[in-house]
Amino acid sequence: MSAASQSRPPAPAWLVEPEDANALVDGVWPTDAARDAAGVLALAGVPVTALREQFGTPLYILDEDEVRTRARRARDAFAVAAERHGTTARVYYAGKAFLSTEIVRWVTAEGLSVDVASGGELAVALAAGADPARLGFHGNNKSVGELESAVAAGVGSIVVDSLIEIERLAGIVARRGGTQSVLVRVNSGVHAETHDFLATAHEDQKFGFALSAAAAAVARIRELPGLVFAGLHCHIGSQIFGTAGFAESAARVVALHAELLAGGDIPVLNLGGGFGIAYTAADDPTPIEELAAGIVDAVARECRERGIRLPILAFEPGRSVVGPAGVTLYEVGTTKPVRLDGGATRLYVSVDGGMSDNARPALYGAQYSARIASRTSTARPALVRVVGKHCESGDIVVDHEYLPADVAPGDLLAVPATGAYCFSLSSNYNFLPRPAVVAVRGGQARVIVRGETIDDLLARDAGLATPPTEGQTT
Repeated sequence: MSAASQSRPPAPAWLVEPEDANALVDGVWPTDAARDAAGVLALAGVPVTALREQFGTPLYILDEDEVRTRARRARDAFAVAAERHGTTARVYYAGKAFLSTEIVRWVTAEGLSVDVASGGELAVALAAGADPARLGFHGNNKSVGELESAVAAGVGSIVVDSLIEIERLAGIVARRGGTQSVLVRVNSGVHAETHDFLATAHEDQKFGFALSAAAAAVARIRELPGLVFAGLHCHIGSQIFGTAGFAESAARVVALHAELLAGGDIPVLNLGGGFGIAYTAADDPTPIEELAAGIVDAVARECRERGIRLPILAFEPGRSVVGPAGVTLYEVGTTKPVRLDGGATRLYVSVDGGMSDNARPALYGAQYSARIASRTSTARPALVRVVGKHCESGDIVVDHEYLPADVAPGDLLAVPATGAYCFSLSSNYNFLPRPAVVAVRGGQARVIVRGETIDDLLARDAGLATPPTEGQTT
């Protein structure tokens, strides 16, 4: 082994050293991301240097047209696949990925319904003007207050998750009068992540009913006059590539659907979401059109073999709609070469955010990409680790990436594919204010979620709002 190779830090097998560490990898960045003549990254025609000057860093940036285009693609892909088999499809945007009133307006304008999972998400969707009849409400522990709000608003469907919830919801509907459409969440025993899936006989998780217990739950719903059983719901995982896991799950859920038809019509089958995106050049997500065709074909085949009518199909993409539209912008504060065992050196690049604005690397070991955004460089690629400013050794933003070796304090660093589950999971750890969310479109930028300030955080501290009591000192 040469001295040069001994001095290089270890890179994971999936990470290939790029010929050009300035290049933006297709599929990882928003479609219209590009560098201008000065080498500055521009998103929807807006240079990130201008965004920093106007809004500061860290900063979440969302390409509005990218979100809208992906919403339309999902809508059309499932509509075409369903129509080919003589049925229709409903596509719900999974609000947990990222939710604001503007996002709700974008996706509903493009023909999507919205899935919410808490009273707060419900309130956002309603405040944005979403049609309540086109909302679905999830959650394994919906409170009485949340259920009352959903029923009062006229939410189109509530996905029930336990026998207790069924009775709780029935009581609310009885007090108010009228009816409420419900789906029953079931666990198919299929677990899918990226291109792999595992099929088991039993589930050990907090969501839904085992397949063996679902019939009793449906029977109870059908006994209760205020509840209308509309169908089954199943979600098998997230960041899924390919259709094999969906096909296996469909076989199991359609079998249950067929059995339950003896008790009455079942208009809907909701197969959830979890469609994957590209976070790095190594990721190869399945196009939504291919996913839609493969999943609907599998369900149609299972129904045909059982001699039953194909129901209305529903799906819940979130990450695949908003994830690739997001880029997080940071400023580099320090760089530090760290000598490793064996003589190699890793370059640590510290930025002004971290796990408070993107918890996924710390929570799941999620991998991301990064590029210097304020300039290009002819320096050789160096293997770096991008880290945040929090008091945690696990505060990693990008675990492994090649950046130009001259990356330095003051550089802007952009991390793509951060539209989903970054703002949603953000926190005030170490008392860092949460960043603003800025939408870009047609060369213009506007704030869609205001960033926090230290004053905002202090305003919630009741100790500052209460005068000292007798005997206390200030």
